[in-house]
Amino acid sequence: MTQYQIVTADETVLRDGTIKLHGPEAFEGMRKAGRLAAEILDALAPMVQPGVSTEEIDDVVRQMTLDGGAAPATLGYRGYAHSCCVSINHVVCHGIPSDKTLKDGDIVNIDVTPLLDGWHGDSSRMFLVGDVSLKAKRLVDVTHECLMLGIEQAKPGNRVGDIGAAIQRYAEANRYGVVREFCGHGLGRLFHDAPEIIHAARAGTGPELKPGMFFTIEPMINLGKPPVKLLEDGWTAVTRDRSLSAQFEHSIGITETGCEIFTLSPKGLHKPPYS
Repeated sequence: MTQYQIVTADETVLRDGTIKLHGPEAFEGMRKAGRLAAEILDALAPMVQPGVSTEEIDDVVRQMTLDGGAAPATLGYRGYAHSCCVSINHVVCHGIPSDKTLKDGDIVNIDVTPLLDGWHGDSSRMFLVGDVSLKAKRLVDVTHECLMLGIEQAKPGNRVGDIGAAIQRYAEANRYGVVREFCGHGLGRLFHDAPEIIHAARAGTGPELKPGMFFTIEPMINLGKPPVKLLEDGWTAVTRDRSLSAQFEHSIGITETGCEIFTLSPKGLHKPPYS
């Protein structure tokens, strides 16, 4: 049985399986953290070019996070040694920054999570590197539409499964695969918390959405089949069939009438191309 817990903005919270319900102060904290995440992704847009290394991107993310008065939540998380994840082409998620350089035609997901005043602003966005193929651009467009269709279902009285059902229906109508191995998650004071937000689900199932819930929606959509595999580094997930994969992520809060997106781009850079 799903349990909900009303928490105050300064209350210590535990990862105990309960779904946290937050008040106005917490919404304000998430707005600030989410805005910083979005500003960082906005600033990366002109930088994502052929010849730039993923390590250089990580350096910029770390510096911008620190300059914003925050800390990168991924840095040191379960031994992870970087300030963001950079996932290229067939990498589904958790790509590790390195001296690898971006190439013309790549599609890239950059995932950032500044921890600002105790609140996590978690967001990722796709970027197009140089001259990208039409099939890759379409995958990116459909993935963004999947995210927004999922967000449309995020309102009081609906169920978590309604989000996944909307995403799955649209992705599969375009003959794409929806990744099952990774999902969205509750967040706030905690980086990862209940509930899990599955991106392929049956409508009307799962926990009820209630005002005050915070969570991410972050569909990973493959050009080919859904299955992924984890590489030996223990982080990098790739498509099993080596097909391209795309992802977008927003952090949201359920309100009395719908939801608030905390990580919207202040510059309107919601999906590529950004110029």
